[in-house]
Amino acid sequence: MAQLSDDCFAFGGPLLSVEAAASLIAERVPVIAGIETVPLWRADGRIAAEALRAGLDLPPFANSAVDGYAVRFADLGAEGETVLPVRGRLAAGGSPAGLSAAGAAVRIFTGAPMPAGADTVFMQEDVRLAGERVGLPPGLKRGANSRPAGEDVARGAEVIAAGQRLTPPALALAAATGHAALAVRRRLRVAVFSTGDELAEPGEALGPGRIHDSNRVLLATLLARLGAEVADLGILRDDPGALRDRLRDAARDHDLILTSGGVSTGEEDHVKAAVEAVGRLVLWRLAIKPGRPVAVGLIGSTPVVGLPGNPVAVYVTLLFVVRPLLARLAGEAFVPPLPQPARAAFRYRKKTGRREYVRVSLRRAPDGTVEAVKFPRDGAGVLTSLTGSDGLAELPEDATGVEEGQRVQVFLHPLLW
Repeated sequence: MAQLSDDCFAFGGPLLSVEAAASLIAERVPVIAGIETVPLWRADGRIAAEALRAGLDLPPFANSAVDGYAVRFADLGAEGETVLPVRGRLAAGGSPAGLSAAGAAVRIFTGAPMPAGADTVFMQEDVRLAGERVGLPPGLKRGANSRPAGEDVARGAEVIAAGQRLTPPALALAAATGHAALAVRRRLRVAVFSTGDELAEPGEALGPGRIHDSNRVLLATLLARLGAEVADLGILRDDPGALRDRLRDAARDHDLILTSGGVSTGEEDHVKAAVEAVGRLVLWRLAIKPGRPVAVGLIGSTPVVGLPGNPVAVYVTLLFVVRPLLARLAGEAFVPPLPQPARAAFRYRKKTGRREYVRVSLRRAPDGTVEAVKFPRDGAGVLTSLTGSDGLAELPEDATGVEEGQRVQVFLHPLLW
């Protein structure tokens, strides 16, 4: 079986491309996250539920960008020094009421509102003081060192878009334009399982043939960085009946279920069959390496994604397959990050028809060019290939490999996609 059909996710080819999988997810999976209002300091990493507009001009009034002297440009001579009396003083937070720059200079400090008539500010280190008068050198442009009202943002302009993932600078902009709280999507509830009789909990003594489960830690921490509420539901043993029951139960209380392991074609790979037994399998097997065996299905209305068992394959498929699904469910206007170009300092062969991600580190070559150096081991179970590399070089489906000196595109990690 290469690909199962479904009325929402029909596909006739033997392997589904990464773009096709992401497109199907974007088109067919509904936004399910609710909306809540939170203060700005709790909104970092959340998804804006609606567009936010500036409640005022930013800055709200014309002000000085430097410490110096505010004047009318019309009072300055075109040739030689202009000497004006100093009348008044304005500090940040002060009121310009009663102060005028007509025929005079006003002592002003950074952030202070401009007095009536003033449109230009001389920096204090550029002028000559003579008692109560100031000498102003020629050559300064009209409007220099003055910030007009609305220079950054005009009142009513959109400062945050619906679906935007909020960042500290975006939240600072919301605060500066008069907002104390934002409407955001609630966090997605994601259930995470690992599967397999060979798995033991981290820290547990290992018996014969057992390994510690690292995939749940990898998934849970990546998901937390993406703003999800993660429920660690432990290890599912290779018991088809118990697996079906646990998946069905998890679907009742979560927005998404992620499993790792058990989605290949071996006799002890039970996840795909369990999803089919309690729900619908809508796609299986992607044209991607590492990570080809990926099962996506629905249990009721809850998406379930069965990821491969090898940790590097888990990492790759979460970034390039699960990430668009998370965005869609959360109402996020997701744009994949741009990779960094680099010159390959390695040779690598691959089959056509599938996209491959090669673990690489970056270095600066003697000629100044950024080079990508391949990690010496390729295995999908080699965790040190993630900790010992800078990112993933993406090799497209039509490529047969890479030669030294060719250009490659590198997605850096850790990735806060």
